[in-house]
Amino acid sequence: MSNINKLLEVMRKLRDPQSGCPWDVKQDFGSIAPYTVEEAYEVADAIERDDMGDLRDELGDLLFQVVFHAQMAEEAGLFDFDEVAAGISDKMTRRHPHVFGSESERANGKQEGSWEQIKAAERSNAADASAMAGVAKALPALKRAEKLGKRASREGFDWPDRQGAREKIREELEELEEAAGTRDTAHIEEELGDVLFAVVNLARHLDIDPEKALTGANHKFERRFRDMEGAVAATTKRFKDYNLEALDQFWRAAKKRVG
Repeated sequence: MSNINKLLEVMRKLRDPQSGCPWDVKQDFGSIAPYTVEEAYEVADAIERDDMGDLRDELGDLLFQVVFHAQMAEEAGLFDFDEVAAGISDKMTRRHPHVFGSESERANGKQEGSWEQIKAAERSNAADASAMAGVAKALPALKRAEKLGKRASREGFDWPDRQGAREKIREELEELEEAAGTRDTAHIEEELGDVLFAVVNLARHLDIDPEKALTGANHKFERRFRDMEGAVAATTKRFKDYNLEALDQFWRAAKKRVG
């Protein structure tokens, strides 16, 4: 028995209504979805830490999530794991004509924009033919904003350069300031969302991944703050014993020490 078949059999036994695990049996697509997303993030974390042993384990956890969903779908008479594997194999073959296509397609090599053209053709045959179709709502908001912006840009709805994106940020910041004066929480939230969306559009024009950029900023802030905590602790005083001006001096020193 292959290892993938062994895993499928483990999943079937876990979901057996009579002899399986009660927790696994009671799950459904909705209850498992958060775990699927969590495992994907743990894969990314292992890669970030360059821990290949952990990456192997986390990829196994993520594969288990795929098997879990496929088993529930098979029980419902929708599809099974083999159809999932066949579907992605067919899709990758279709989207890489320079690798799997005719002799002339392979000879021509990879064509600029061909991937998106093929995906656009697939969307045109779907029930929802919008350029916005298929951008998963469960994506992190920054990543989804980036994808929506790219889709709109391919349709010609975009600034010609980053200057337009920069001006849009200024415009949205002014509108946010006006909203802040109203004390209307819903309106303030809406305008803040517009600011964030505009920043993502600027990142797109700069060819920067906003999710990666913010992740880097998070790491940098945490690194500096932890150093700052150590410096404050070395004085035998607490944070609240210092005013903001004094804490800013600790912060500037931390920036010099840890970057």
